[in-house]
Formats: sequence, structure tokens, C-alpha cells
Amino acid sequence: MRQGGAETPRAVDTRHIPYTPRMHLSDIIRAPKVVLHDHLDGGLRPATIIELAREVGYRGLPTHDPAALATWFRQAADSGSLERYLETFAHTCAVMQTREALERIAAECAEDLAADGVVYAEVRYAPEQHQERGLSLDQVVEAVNAGLREGERRTGGRIVVRALLTGMRHTDRSLEIAELTVAHRDRGVAGFDIAGGEIGNPPARHLPAFRYLKRHNCHFTIHAGEAVGAESIHEAVQVCGAERIGHGVRITDDIQVHDDGTATLGHLAAYVRDNRITLEVCPTSNLQTGAAKSYDTHPIDLLRRLGFRVTLNTDNRLVSGTTMSQEFQHMADAFGYGAEVFQELTVAAAESAFLSLPERQRLIDEVIRPGYGLE
Repeated sequence: MRQGGAETPRAVDTRHIPYTPRMHLSDIIRAPKVVLHDHLDGGLRPATIIELAREVGYRGLPTHDPAALATWFRQAADSGSLERYLETFAHTCAVMQTREALERIAAECAEDLAADGVVYAEVRYAPEQHQERGLSLDQVVEAVNAGLREGERRTGGRIVVRALLTGMRHTDRSLEIAELTVAHRDRGVAGFDIAGGEIGNPPARHLPAFRYLKRHNCHFTIHAGEAVGAESIHEAVQVCGAERIGHGVRITDDIQVHDDGTATLGHLAAYVRDNRITLEVCPTSNLQTGAAKSYDTHPIDLLRRLGFRVTLNTDNRLVSGTTMSQEFQHMADAFGYGAEVFQELTVAAAESAFLSLPERQRLIDEVIRPGYGLE
């Protein structure tokens, strides 16, 4: 049916379907995983933060006990507020101001992800936040890239890690970071991102950066639909041209679920689904920032059953007290997911990676599908 030249959204059945038997945590850890949304400054080892704080004379840490520090981060993030959640990064960024620290943290990031069964990762960070001790933007990127390559080497090539350079919503340096992304995209940088407090900082404010990236055929994703509703996603997609959406769970504002188990998609939701615009969903983080109320009611299951391209991610491993395997476990507990669904989510992430088509296909055919062994 058509109405006013546009297709009328149709009701879609959302009733739960049976899944293959759930996987044990040990099997989940061994299974190949892909993470597209993981912040470098949100995933440091607590012991590393403490050591680096002593080296640089940073006195702001709430504790110098690694276990207690990990607990502090998680409790500080459990506020239900995105703004409060973001305040925790003052401590991690404070110890990420030298080349040596950035290299160490990036290498440990690659090691930790690989130990959790991650085979491909895109790790994002904001270069402008690491210049307090005089590093240039290029030096920051070079240090992180060197650390990621070292981490890959230490794991024996079990993981490939690429960087996403992030511009901050509340500053005016996004075009500069976009230019930096293009300059380093053949040296370990996969694309660009916009992050930071959503409220009062719409993505269209950074249109010059997005236009520059498009002119140079460079990939980018945008944080949207986390603290602000569907209008944020609409602006990110239709005004800025985002290929992927960081979080994006508020797309449900444009979906009506009926009492009989069917759902009707609004035009924005239908556009995002039908054009395979990837949602980088981070369940634990969404609970902490108030974007979702519980794992059991998280919209990820509804969205994947409606046919959206959904991926599962960590966001901030330290701050959220999580890993990819734990995120998988939460989904298994909440929705009964087993190997079949986890492979589906992992393939979707690989298909959405900012890699060349041959690299994506190789990752799926030679690593992910054999790793699940379902065929």
C-alpha cells in the first residue's frame, strides 16, 4: 500500500521464537567475537591506571587498590545518567597523556580483547583528550597504533584491531579530527566517530567534518539514540549520513508494539532497518545510563526479531565492568540465545566492520563460521 508517495509501514510479528541450546560461559569465551563499539579510555586495567598515576603524579584516584578501583568505576557508572557516566573518564584520561602510556594501554587492550575471544575489534578514542603533556594529534595516533600492533603481535595474530578516531560533541575540533582520520586511515585507523554528551549537542553541529569524510570516501559512525530519542538518530542518518549508529536503542521511539505481539515501524525505523544501518548496541552500558531498564526488557531482542542489523558491544569494559563474553552471557540469560544467534550477531558485526569487502568475507568464512561450527 502507498500513502502520499511513501510506503505505509506494515505490522511485523515480534513473537518469541525458539533458539538453539544456550552456551556455557566457557564456550562463549572461546567463540569468535567481533566488537565495533569499544572505547580505549573506558577499558584500562585498574592496576595499570594505578601504576601510571604514580608515574605521572596524578593524585585524583579514589583508591589505589586495583579491585576496589574496578568496583568504584562500576558503582560510579551505575547512576542512570549518561552525563554522570562520562565523568568517570577524567581518571583514565589523566593517565593517558604520554606516548609510553598510550602504547602500553593500547597493547593491553588488544591482549585483553583477544583473551576474551575477540578476533576483530574497532577501538575508539578522542585524540584531543590526550594532549595535556604536549603530544601532537599525530603523535597520539601514532602511539596508539604502535600499541595496537604490539598487542596483536603478543597475541600471535589471534586478533586484528583497528582504531576509530573520535571527535567530541561539545568541542569545535571535529573537522580537525576528521582530517586526522583521513591522514591515518591506511595506517591502522578505520574511521571516525562523534561521542560525548548528546543533550544539547546535536550531530549536525559537526556537518563540516562529515562532509569532509564523505568527500574523501572515509567511514564514520555517530553516537545517537542513547540519551536523546529518535530525532537524534534521524539527524545522524538523514542529515549527517552515518553508516552506523552508536547505541541507537531509542529507535524504539519510532516502533509501536501491539497487544497481539505485532509491531508497526515508523518511517525512520523502517528506513534504518531496510537500509541495513548498523546499530552498535551496548546492553550493560545502556542500563547504566538509563537507556534501558533491564537486560530482560532491553530492546535488542525486539530489534533483531524485527530485522534490524544489530550488533552486540561492550562500550567501556572497565567502566561498565563487562566483557564481550559477559554481554553474550547476559543475552543468553535474558533471551535464551545460543550459538546460532551469537553467530548471527557476530556475522552482522563483521559485515558492518570498516574493512574492505574481501577482508570482511575472509573474517566470516575463515574465522567466524568455522569457530561456531554450525554449518
